[in-house]
Amino acid sequence: MGLWEVMRARTQPKKNDLDALFLVPSAAITLQTALGFEPTGTGSVCYRSATGAAFAQTQDDVVALLRDDADAPQVSVSQDDYGFTWLVVSGDGDDMSALCTDLHAVNTTLELNGFDSGLLCSMVPFANASGQRFGLTYLYKQGTFYPFAPSGEQSRDTLLELSVRDLLAPELPMEPDLGRWLAVWKAPGL
Repeated sequence: MGLWEVMRARTQPKKNDLDALFLVPSAAITLQTALGFEPTGTGSVCYRSATGAAFAQTQDDVVALLRDDADAPQVSVSQDDYGFTWLVVSGDGDDMSALCTDLHAVNTTLELNGFDSGLLCSMVPFANASGQRFGLTYLYKQGTFYPFAPSGEQSRDTLLELSVRDLLAPELPMEPDLGRWLAVWKAPGL
């Protein structure tokens, strides 16, 4: 940040790094060995849909791109109670690299077509043998991750969230501002 920006009290927004999604497969191994959490085999991208033919065509292109793959995952699109669209990719639970590549492709396609302002987050859900779940959530506008662990209809398992944050901090860019750890109730896969 330059002197002029400091004097005007303006800062540049942090640039996201979608390539950070490719760090999730190694983080999944850490979660599996240290805490017993395994990926569920699904992942999703949450965004605010735009109106118009250009957005509809872009969304259709993204779905077609994923379905045309030789090892095509299942792809579905749904809306939540808050009006956000979730594009859900369900593939082989053992191939985290392919899942993260698919999520990266969705984000990149929306971004390259000018719809990046509507991107909210990407999520990869994990579960353990006792049924606990959490979503490793990538905040698009921040370029950081945080865990979201619902424990009931409107409650969170904060201890699990903080444990996952501390465990993955050496591997992933974790969101330091707890106020940005959005509650994504009823997210697909959770």
